[in-house]
Amino acid sequence: MAQPNQQKHLNFKNEILRHEDNLKFLYSQANHIDECILDLQEMFWLIWFLVSLGRYHSAKVTKTEDGDGFFHTEEETVQKILQKENSAAALFCWLKAHNPTQTLTSLFTKDVVGIVATLAGVVTDELSKNLSDFLGLDTMLAIVCKTKEGIEALERYDGYGGLHVLAIGKEIKGRFTVICLEELRPFVGGFVAGDPQKKLAIPKPKLPNGDCPPGFIDYAVNMIHLDSKYLSCLTPSGYGLRETLFYSLFSRLQIYRTRQEMLDALPCINDGALSLDGGMIKGCGVFVLGNRKAADVRFPKISGKSGLPDSYIELKKQSEG
Repeated sequence: MAQPNQQKHLNFKNEILRHEDNLKFLYSQANHIDECILDLQEMFWLIWFLVSLGRYHSAKVTKTEDGDGFFHTEEETVQKILQKENSAAALFCWLKAHNPTQTLTSLFTKDVVGIVATLAGVVTDELSKNLSDFLGLDTMLAIVCKTKEGIEALERYDGYGGLHVLAIGKEIKGRFTVICLEELRPFVGGFVAGDPQKKLAIPKPKLPNGDCPPGFIDYAVNMIHLDSKYLSCLTPSGYGLRETLFYSLFSRLQIYRTRQEMLDALPCINDGALSLDGGMIKGCGVFVLGNRKAADVRFPKISGKSGLPDSYIELKKQSEG
């Protein structure tokens, strides 16, 4: 009788193993489906960006209510900065444009990177307005230095440097913000593999049920575009602007398509969020209400397809083919 029992035990064991193999297969299929869903969501937002880019090419420049040009170029951003008379940012831009002296050249070439508002571009006007409003005017006009030496040079009043000394006949009124890159704590999580813009590999937010929130587009730090000259700008420790300056400014600020989708995603928002229709959450429990006033110093819009990720360009070619 023992032998039949042993056979039954063996049959049960084989049946359990078969079911375990089936479960492993089903789990792997479920994970594959989840990945496909995320890929489709990313493709949707790629198409959305391309549509916005197409509108940029086809639309004419219009005027907003404050008389500002609807499409900002880098030159227009600089002109807006220059209008902030007696500010350090305006003085910096003026000095760069008026045949700087050898002292000025050595100072700025060595350590000063530029003004926050001029160091990155964005794809859409809505995104430009939202990110600029979130940072505020003082931060948008902040001067960025690589090391403490640049800050010391900007403050020097001994006749050998400093903005005040170099700009004869001009003066700075009030305080101004200077950001030192080497003093910032950089993002250390690595980059998205193969991305020419060196976007940060930040895991997507997840709701309590494990799903990515509907309407989530990306993190703000990954939605800015860096020109090649700023992509190659590194601190003495080897860190770039995205993982130092812009990660410090935006942290894990999330971007959503609509205000309602942003509010629905509250359980997974820790470092603030923006929606393209004007919604803003500064942090946990801190909401910004009322009608927004468009910032007049904004990030410029990138023109054409230059510098866009390869996936954008390839998708645009397919849509036109």
